[in-house]
Amino acid sequence: MNHFTALVTGANKGIGKEIARQFAAAGLTVYVGSRDADRGERAVEEIGGNARLLILDVTDDKSVARATQQIENLDILVNNAGIMVDGRPATETDIDSFRRTYETNLFGVLTVTNAFLPALRRSARPRIVNVSSGTGSLTWSSNPEHSFAISAGNAAAYRSSKSALNALTLFYAQTLAAEGFKVNALAPGLRATDLNGRAAADGEDPAEGAAGAVRLALLPDDGPTGQFFSWDGTTLPW
Repeated sequence: MNHFTALVTGANKGIGKEIARQFAAAGLTVYVGSRDADRGERAVEEIGGNARLLILDVTDDKSVARATQQIENLDILVNNAGIMVDGRPATETDIDSFRRTYETNLFGVLTVTNAFLPALRRSARPRIVNVSSGTGSLTWSSNPEHSFAISAGNAAAYRSSKSALNALTLFYAQTLAAEGFKVNALAPGLRATDLNGRAAADGEDPAEGAAGAVRLALLPDDGPTGQFFSWDGTTLPW
């Protein structure tokens, strides 16, 4: 395992930083994706091990292109970078909030994944983990007894971006299965991060959610692909 190389986007804080820390603790070389050099440097110092800074803005094509020049071989890609800019329902959310959310949460994943596919294809065990959200489950959101349905469509931009990310995860898994890729989505649970006020106030230890991502990143060759998992390993409904 200590010869594996991983890239985690949005890894200078929150769940992404914890994922990178767990990779480094397991002996992997891990690239800490960060838009901000200073914050990224501090995260790398705190993570320790064989952690390396990679300046990477998933919404900037030129930034992504520069990043690919620094990584020739890659075994694991964790698309963790994500934002929530508006917690209102679709009827009250401006279009710009949807665009900003999708630029990071969906189009950023497309951009980064496609850009790093050549490096991933050089791996004997390529793995992609997309950090999604249980709020993106349409099954749960349409269940009148589930809290996500009771919330009456709040956080529409964020939740729909994660539903779209789930669909993208499945499509990548289907397309890349013949090449040995394992591509899965993870719902890390509500964690103590700065994603939103509720997460900051009521979220639990990010390490638990991060462990779920690490588990999917290190799946054996007979492991699942094209599935949606909770942080504890249980399968979630799309």
